[in-house]
Amino acid sequence: MRGISLFLTVIFCLTQPLVAAAGGRIAGQHFGQANEIVVSFASPEASDAVSNPANYRVVEEQDPDIRLEVKAVRLSEDHTTATLTFASPLNQRLPHLVSLNASTAASSESVRVSKSYLGYLFSILISALLINNFVFTKYLGLCVFFGTSKRKDTAKGMGVTFTMVMVVSAIMSWFFYQYILKPFQLNFLQIVIFIGLVSLTVQAVDTVLRKVNPALFNAFGVYLVLVIANCVIIAVPLILADNEYNFLESLMLALGAGGGFLLALYLMSSVRERMELAKIPPTFKGVPIAFIVAGQFALAFLGFSGLTLF
Repeated sequence: MRGISLFLTVIFCLTQPLVAAAGGRIAGQHFGQANEIVVSFASPEASDAVSNPANYRVVEEQDPDIRLEVKAVRLSEDHTTATLTFASPLNQRLPHLVSLNASTAASSESVRVSKSYLGYLFSILISALLINNFVFTKYLGLCVFFGTSKRKDTAKGMGVTFTMVMVVSAIMSWFFYQYILKPFQLNFLQIVIFIGLVSLTVQAVDTVLRKVNPALFNAFGVYLVLVIANCVIIAVPLILADNEYNFLESLMLALGAGGGFLLALYLMSSVRERMELAKIPPTFKGVPIAFIVAGQFALAFLGFSGLTLF
Protein backbone atom coordinates (compact mmCIF):
# COMPACT_ATOMS: atom_id res chain seq x y z
CA MET A 1 0.00 0.00 0.00
CA ARG A 2 2.85 2.38 0.76
CA GLY A 3 4.30 1.78 -2.70
CA ILE A 4 0.94 2.48 -4.37
CA SER A 5 0.55 5.66 -2.34
CA LEU A 6 4.00 6.84 -3.36
CA PHE A 7 3.27 6.08 -7.01
CA LEU A 8 0.00 8.06 -6.95
CA THR A 9 1.78 10.96 -5.30
CA VAL A 10 4.44 11.06 -8.03
CA ILE A 11 1.81 10.92 -10.79
CA PHE A 12 -0.15 13.71 -9.10
CA CYS A 13 2.93 15.93 -8.91
CA LEU A 14 3.81 15.33 -12.56
CA THR A 15 0.35 16.01 -13.89
CA GLN A 16 -0.45 19.04 -11.77
CA PRO A 17 0.00 22.13 -13.91
CA LEU A 18 -0.12 24.48 -10.97
CA VAL A 19 0.34 24.70 -7.24
CA ALA A 20 -2.07 26.88 -5.28
CA ALA A 21 -1.85 27.98 -1.72
CA ALA A 22 -4.38 26.12 0.36
CA GLY A 23 -7.04 28.40 1.76
CA GLY A 24 -5.57 31.48 0.01
CA ARG A 25 -7.16 34.14 -2.13
CA ILE A 26 -5.89 32.55 -5.34
CA ALA A 27 -7.75 29.35 -6.17
CA GLY A 28 -6.04 28.50 -9.44
CA GLN A 29 -3.76 29.78 -12.18
CA HIS A 30 -2.53 28.70 -15.59
CA PHE A 31 -0.87 30.00 -18.72
CA GLY A 32 -3.12 31.57 -21.34
CA GLN A 33 -1.86 32.89 -24.66
CA ALA A 34 1.85 33.35 -25.33
CA ASN A 35 1.96 36.47 -23.16
CA GLU A 36 -0.80 35.74 -20.62
CA ILE A 37 -1.28 34.21 -17.18
CA VAL A 38 -4.83 33.61 -15.92
CA VAL A 39 -5.41 33.85 -12.16
CA SER A 40 -8.63 32.59 -10.54
CA PHE A 41 -9.75 33.77 -7.10
CA ALA A 42 -11.61 31.81 -4.44
CA SER A 43 -14.21 34.61 -4.11
CA PRO A 44 -14.99 37.89 -5.90
CA GLU A 45 -12.28 40.49 -5.38
CA ALA A 46 -12.38 44.26 -5.34
CA SER A 47 -11.63 45.53 -8.82
CA ASP A 48 -9.20 48.24 -7.68
CA ALA A 49 -7.08 45.68 -5.83
CA VAL A 50 -6.72 42.97 -8.49
CA SER A 51 -6.93 45.01 -11.70
CA ASN A 52 -3.89 47.17 -10.93
CA PRO A 53 -0.77 45.76 -12.66
CA ALA A 54 1.42 47.31 -9.95
CA ASN A 55 -0.06 44.88 -7.39
CA TYR A 56 1.47 41.88 -9.18
CA ARG A 57 5.04 40.71 -9.20
CA VAL A 58 5.83 37.97 -11.73
CA VAL A 59 9.23 36.31 -12.17
CA GLU A 60 10.63 33.13 -13.63
CA GLU A 61 11.39 30.65 -10.88
CA GLN A 62 15.01 30.24 -11.94
CA ASP A 63 15.54 34.04 -12.25
CA PRO A 64 13.69 35.55 -9.25
CA ASP A 65 15.57 38.85 -9.51
CA ILE A 66 14.26 39.69 -12.99
CA ARG A 67 10.74 41.06 -12.74
CA LEU A 68 8.48 40.58 -15.76
CA GLU A 69 6.48 43.64 -16.81
CA VAL A 70 2.70 43.23 -16.46
CA LYS A 71 1.25 45.43 -19.17
CA ALA A 72 -2.44 45.13 -18.28
CA VAL A 73 -4.87 43.15 -16.13
CA ARG A 74 -8.28 42.16 -17.50
CA LEU A 75 -10.86 41.29 -14.83
CA SER A 76 -13.88 39.10 -15.55
CA GLU A 77 -17.42 40.35 -14.98
CA ASP A 78 -17.85 38.30 -11.77
CA HIS A 79 -14.48 39.55 -10.42
CA THR A 80 -13.20 36.00 -9.91
CA THR A 81 -10.72 35.77 -12.78
CA ALA A 82 -7.90 38.11 -13.75
CA THR A 83 -5.94 37.76 -16.99
CA LEU A 84 -2.44 39.21 -16.75
CA THR A 85 -1.05 40.43 -20.08
CA PHE A 86 2.70 40.91 -20.37
CA ALA A 87 4.72 43.21 -22.59
CA SER A 88 6.55 40.28 -24.21
CA PRO A 89 5.83 36.55 -24.70
CA LEU A 90 6.52 34.28 -21.74
CA ASN A 91 8.81 31.28 -21.76
CA GLN A 92 6.05 28.87 -20.79
CA ARG A 93 8.50 25.97 -20.63
CA LEU A 94 9.70 27.37 -17.30
CA PRO A 95 7.65 27.70 -14.09
CA HIS A 96 6.74 31.24 -13.02
CA LEU A 97 6.01 32.77 -9.60
CA VAL A 98 3.08 35.18 -9.29
CA SER A 99 2.82 37.41 -6.20
CA LEU A 100 -0.29 39.43 -5.47
CA ASN A 101 0.00 42.65 -3.43
CA ALA A 102 3.75 42.14 -3.15
CA SER A 103 4.16 45.65 -1.78
CA THR A 104 2.32 44.71 1.40
CA ALA A 105 3.98 41.86 3.25
CA ALA A 106 0.90 41.07 5.34
CA SER A 107 -1.36 40.52 2.35
CA SER A 108 1.19 39.16 -0.07
CA GLU A 109 0.46 35.76 -1.58
CA SER A 110 2.67 33.85 -4.02
CA VAL A 111 1.71 30.95 -6.27
CA ARG A 112 3.58 28.89 -8.83
CA VAL A 113 2.41 28.57 -12.44
CA SER A 114 3.71 25.79 -14.63
CA LYS A 115 2.59 23.46 -17.37
CA SER A 116 2.06 19.75 -16.90
CA TYR A 117 5.41 18.06 -17.42
CA LEU A 118 3.78 15.00 -19.00
CA GLY A 119 1.95 17.35 -21.34
CA TYR A 120 5.21 19.10 -22.16
CA LEU A 121 6.84 15.76 -23.03
CA PHE A 122 3.88 14.87 -25.22
CA SER A 123 4.07 18.25 -26.94
CA ILE A 124 7.75 17.60 -27.84
CA LEU A 125 6.74 14.25 -29.36
CA ILE A 126 3.83 15.67 -31.38
CA SER A 127 5.86 18.69 -32.47
CA ALA A 128 8.62 16.54 -33.97
CA LEU A 129 6.06 14.12 -35.43
CA LEU A 130 3.64 16.54 -37.11
CA ILE A 131 4.06 20.24 -36.39
CA ASN A 132 7.78 20.41 -37.18
CA ASN A 133 8.10 17.28 -39.28
CA PHE A 134 11.75 17.04 -40.31
CA VAL A 135 10.93 16.15 -43.93
CA PHE A 136 7.87 18.23 -44.81
CA THR A 137 8.58 21.37 -42.74
CA LYS A 138 12.38 21.37 -42.31
CA TYR A 139 13.20 19.60 -45.62
CA LEU A 140 15.86 17.35 -44.08
CA GLY A 141 16.86 13.88 -45.27
CA LEU A 142 15.46 14.32 -48.78
CA CYS A 143 18.09 12.06 -50.38
CA VAL A 144 17.03 8.99 -48.39
CA PHE A 145 13.40 10.12 -48.48
CA PHE A 146 13.15 10.06 -52.29
CA GLY A 147 15.43 7.06 -52.66
CA THR A 148 13.57 4.65 -50.35
CA SER A 149 9.95 5.77 -50.79
CA LYS A 150 9.21 3.82 -53.97
CA ARG A 151 7.79 0.78 -52.14
CA LYS A 152 5.87 0.65 -48.88
CA ASP A 153 7.80 -2.34 -47.55
CA THR A 154 11.12 -0.59 -48.08
CA ALA A 155 9.74 2.66 -46.68
CA LYS A 156 8.49 0.99 -43.51
CA GLY A 157 11.78 -0.82 -43.01
CA MET A 158 13.84 2.34 -43.52
CA GLY A 159 11.52 4.32 -41.25
CA VAL A 160 11.85 1.80 -38.43
CA THR A 161 15.62 1.68 -38.96
CA PHE A 162 15.84 5.47 -38.87
CA THR A 163 13.81 5.57 -35.65
CA MET A 164 16.05 2.98 -34.00
CA VAL A 165 19.19 4.84 -35.03
CA MET A 166 17.74 8.16 -33.88
CA VAL A 167 16.75 6.88 -30.45
CA VAL A 168 20.02 5.06 -29.74
CA SER A 169 22.23 7.85 -31.09
CA ALA A 170 20.21 10.53 -29.26
CA ILE A 171 20.58 8.71 -25.94
CA MET A 172 24.32 8.28 -26.40
CA SER A 173 24.69 11.86 -27.60
CA TRP A 174 22.82 13.16 -24.57
CA PHE A 175 25.13 11.28 -22.18
CA PHE A 176 28.24 12.46 -24.01
CA TYR A 177 26.98 16.04 -24.11
CA GLN A 178 25.92 16.23 -20.46
CA TYR A 179 28.82 14.36 -18.87
CA ILE A 180 31.77 14.96 -21.23
CA LEU A 181 31.29 17.90 -23.61
CA LYS A 182 29.68 20.36 -21.19
CA PRO A 183 31.83 19.66 -18.09
CA PHE A 184 35.07 19.90 -20.08
CA GLN A 185 33.85 22.78 -22.29
CA LEU A 186 34.20 20.80 -25.51
CA ASN A 187 30.99 22.06 -27.15
CA PHE A 188 32.89 22.94 -30.32
CA LEU A 189 33.32 19.20 -30.92
CA GLN A 190 29.57 18.53 -31.00
CA ILE A 191 29.24 17.69 -34.69
CA VAL A 192 32.35 15.48 -34.73
CA ILE A 193 31.28 13.52 -31.65
CA PHE A 194 27.68 13.18 -32.77
CA ILE A 195 28.65 11.93 -36.24
CA GLY A 196 30.93 9.36 -34.60
CA LEU A 197 28.12 8.13 -32.34
CA VAL A 198 25.71 7.91 -35.27
CA SER A 199 28.30 5.98 -37.29
CA LEU A 200 28.70 3.52 -34.43
CA THR A 201 24.94 3.02 -34.24
CA VAL A 202 24.54 2.59 -38.00
CA GLN A 203 27.35 0.05 -38.08
CA ALA A 204 25.57 -1.96 -35.39
CA VAL A 205 22.28 -1.79 -37.31
CA ASP A 206 24.08 -2.75 -40.52
CA THR A 207 25.54 -5.86 -38.88
CA VAL A 208 22.21 -6.88 -37.33
CA LEU A 209 20.22 -6.41 -40.56
CA ARG A 210 22.82 -8.32 -42.56
CA LYS A 211 22.28 -11.35 -40.31
CA VAL A 212 18.59 -11.04 -39.39
CA ASN A 213 16.97 -9.72 -42.59
CA PRO A 214 19.25 -9.94 -45.66
CA ALA A 215 16.38 -9.06 -48.01
CA LEU A 216 15.72 -5.76 -46.25
CA PHE A 217 19.46 -5.10 -46.07
CA ASN A 218 19.77 -5.55 -49.86
CA ALA A 219 16.70 -3.33 -50.43
CA PHE A 220 18.32 -0.47 -48.53
CA GLY A 221 21.51 -0.69 -50.57
CA VAL A 222 23.64 2.43 -50.40
CA TYR A 223 21.00 4.39 -48.47
CA LEU A 224 21.84 2.64 -45.21
CA VAL A 225 25.36 4.00 -45.48
CA LEU A 226 23.96 7.49 -46.11
CA VAL A 227 22.28 7.35 -42.70
CA ILE A 228 25.67 7.93 -41.08
CA ALA A 229 25.89 11.58 -42.14
CA ASN A 230 22.20 12.17 -42.79
CA CYS A 231 21.05 15.58 -41.66
CA VAL A 232 17.91 14.15 -39.99
CA ILE A 233 20.01 11.92 -37.73
CA ILE A 234 22.49 14.69 -36.89
CA ALA A 235 19.73 17.26 -36.32
CA VAL A 236 18.31 15.42 -33.29
CA PRO A 237 21.49 15.55 -31.13
CA LEU A 238 22.12 19.16 -32.15
CA ILE A 239 18.58 20.21 -31.21
CA LEU A 240 18.64 18.45 -27.83
CA ALA A 241 22.01 20.05 -27.05
CA ASP A 242 20.88 23.50 -28.14
CA ASN A 243 17.64 23.34 -26.10
CA GLU A 244 19.32 21.71 -23.06
CA TYR A 245 16.81 18.87 -23.02
CA ASN A 246 16.99 16.30 -20.23
CA PHE A 247 16.94 12.54 -20.84
CA LEU A 248 13.15 12.14 -21.17
CA GLU A 249 12.81 15.21 -23.38
CA SER A 250 15.62 13.95 -25.62
CA LEU A 251 13.93 10.56 -25.87
CA MET A 252 10.61 12.17 -26.89
CA LEU A 253 12.39 14.29 -29.50
CA ALA A 254 14.10 11.22 -31.00
CA LEU A 255 10.89 9.18 -31.05
CA GLY A 256 8.95 12.05 -32.60
CA ALA A 257 11.59 12.72 -35.27
CA GLY A 258 11.86 9.03 -36.14
CA GLY A 259 8.09 8.59 -36.19
CA GLY A 260 7.73 11.68 -38.37
CA PHE A 261 10.27 10.33 -40.85
CA LEU A 262 8.49 6.96 -40.88
CA LEU A 263 5.15 8.71 -41.48
CA ALA A 264 6.60 10.78 -44.31
CA LEU A 265 8.13 7.72 -46.00
CA TYR A 266 4.93 5.68 -45.71
CA LEU A 267 2.71 8.45 -47.09
CA MET A 268 5.07 9.10 -49.97
CA SER A 269 5.51 5.42 -50.83
CA SER A 270 1.73 4.88 -50.83
CA VAL A 271 1.27 7.66 -53.37
CA ARG A 272 4.21 6.61 -55.55
CA GLU A 273 2.91 3.04 -55.81
CA ARG A 274 -0.42 4.36 -57.05
CA MET A 275 1.28 6.76 -59.46
CA GLU A 276 2.77 3.79 -61.32
CA LEU A 277 -0.74 3.01 -62.56
CA ALA A 278 -1.63 6.63 -63.33
CA LYS A 279 -1.24 8.37 -66.68
CA ILE A 280 1.58 10.79 -66.05
CA PRO A 281 3.14 12.89 -68.85
CA PRO A 282 6.58 11.51 -69.77
CA THR A 283 8.22 14.78 -68.78
CA PHE A 284 7.02 14.42 -65.18
CA LYS A 285 7.68 10.72 -64.67
CA GLY A 286 10.13 9.70 -61.96
CA VAL A 287 11.76 12.33 -59.77
CA PRO A 288 9.80 15.40 -61.07
CA ILE A 289 6.40 14.05 -60.07
CA ALA A 290 7.87 12.84 -56.77
CA PHE A 291 8.98 16.41 -55.97
CA ILE A 292 5.53 17.73 -56.86
CA VAL A 293 3.84 15.22 -54.54
CA ALA A 294 6.32 15.99 -51.75
CA GLY A 295 5.53 19.68 -52.15
CA GLN A 296 1.82 18.97 -51.79
CA PHE A 297 2.47 16.97 -48.64
CA ALA A 298 4.56 19.87 -47.31
CA LEU A 299 1.68 22.27 -47.94
CA ALA A 300 -0.68 19.92 -46.12
CA PHE A 301 1.65 19.67 -43.11
CA LEU A 302 1.81 23.46 -42.92
CA GLY A 303 -1.74 23.21 -41.57
CA PHE A 304 -0.26 21.98 -38.28
CA SER A 305 1.79 25.19 -37.88
CA GLY A 306 0.97 27.03 -34.68
CA LEU A 307 -0.85 24.04 -33.17
CA THR A 308 -0.68 24.16 -29.35
CA LEU A 309 -1.76 21.13 -27.33
CA PHE A 310 -0.75 22.08 -23.78
